[in-house]
This record gives sequence, C-alpha cells and structure tokens, in this order.
Amino acid sequence: MAGQNFLTQQFEASRDHLRAVAYRMLGSRAEVDDAVQEAWLRVSRYDMSDVANLRGWLTTVVARICLDMLRARKSRREDPMGPHVPESIDETREREAEMADSVGAALLVVLDTLQPAERLAFVLHDMFAVPFEEIAPIVGRSVEASRQLASRARRRVQGAPVPETDLSHQRKIVDAFLKASREGDFEGLLSVLDPDVVFRADQTAARLGSLPEIRGADAVAQTFKGRAQAARTALVDGALGVAVVLGGQLRIALRVTFNGDRIDGIEALADPERIAALGVEVLE
Repeated sequence: MAGQNFLTQQFEASRDHLRAVAYRMLGSRAEVDDAVQEAWLRVSRYDMSDVANLRGWLTTVVARICLDMLRARKSRREDPMGPHVPESIDETREREAEMADSVGAALLVVLDTLQPAERLAFVLHDMFAVPFEEIAPIVGRSVEASRQLASRARRRVQGAPVPETDLSHQRKIVDAFLKASREGDFEGLLSVLDPDVVFRADQTAARLGSLPEIRGADAVAQTFKGRAQAARTALVDGALGVAVVLGGQLRIALRVTFNGDRIDGIEALADPERIAALGVEVLE
C-alpha cells in the first residue's frame, strides 16, 4: 500500500508535465486527458522497482500512447470538414500545465500536418530534450532515422522546404534492393545492405513464414534472393519502404532504415491494423 501511495504521489507530481507532452502531441484536451489516464492505468499495473527515472519513463509511456492515438486518427481519416484544428486551452489551465510559454494554436496546426512519427520525434526532442536513443525504440527506427524524422519536422515547423534529396537517394537504394531481389542477384543485394543489417518480422509476418529476426548482410540477402516479385517501392509512415501487394491487396509493409548508402534495418509488418495505422502509399 505504501508503495502504491508513493507511486500515486509521483504520478500526480508529473501530471502537468505529462499533459504538456500529450497536448503538444495531440492538440485536443479530451484526448490529452484520455492519454494521461491510460498512462496511469499502465503504470499502476507495472512493477516500478527497477525504474530509475520515473518522470522520463512516464514521458515515454505517454508518448507511445499518443503515437498510437495519432496513427489511429490518421487511419480513420475522420476529417470531412477539413484538417483537424487543435483546441485552445483556457489561460488558467494552460498556466497550470506549463504550456503558455511555448505552445500556441498556430504551432499546433503546423504540428498536425506532420506524420505521427515525425511529430513524436520533434516534440520529444526539440520541446522536451528527450535523447534520440530513447526516441528510436518508441517509433521503431534507428537513432539516425529518428534524428532524420525530427529534422524533417523541424524544417516544416520553421516553414522551410523539406529537401527531397534524401528521399530521392533512398528510393534509388530501395529500387536497387528490389531489383536485385527479383533477379536473384546475391551480390547486388549485398551491395545495398549494411554488413550489420537486421531484419525483423512482426508476429503476423512470422506466421506467414518469416523468421522473427535475421542478422547480417549474408543471411538477409539469402532470405530475399529471388523474391520481391509482388513488392513495390512505397512510402511507409512517410518514409521510404516497401509494400507487398497480392491480389490487389496490401499484405505486408516493410519499414526500411538506412545507414549512409546502405539499408541497415528492415521490419516486416503484416498485422492489418498496424499497416492501416502507418499509412502506405505505393510509388509509381
């Protein structure tokens, strides 16, 4: 009981901070309260004895919840009257939540144009100084890819054009990867794979026959050799990736991360809900 009381006190001490994080992520008072309440439900069921930085841990919990909510909002596309307009917060409550100093309706409108993963990376890093090493596992990307997400978001927030050079260059790498895969070109696959590349598959993809994890360029190249006949280069959650389309239906999405000129990570997602939440656009 004493431990639960202590946890309750610590959570309440962090509530304003958590609301500030959630508001910058969601821009909706009702959703903010839902996110913070869900965080409390998760925390109350968790053994906190091994958590050294409770405030930081709670921040990542709320961020994950908000990311799921943003992706669900994006997949529902429930905006027939136009883009989502963030709600204002009354002055007293805004002061209590420590929001008045740096957030406003104009900024939230811009944030609402970002992809969910971009918004999370920018908000956590630029507004709350969360290191990319902690952001990366939340968005399921490498540290460098998470840094790129925040950089793209930062440019949009600042009103600067987002350079297309990275996407153009990465598309060439993905196109080369798929071409080598279709043609069974083992050496061609090795030329675009980082030596330490890691392939991971979600549970649904694993049930379809993929190994849950494969490490190293040789093993990953062997796995993809002679395949990818139904694969197409695509934007997956706003980043370069691969869509596997069978019978006119999207079956698998591959999230791809890069290290320079090579692919250093591939994540196969076959769960329909996760794919729908990400948003996949096949490129011509």
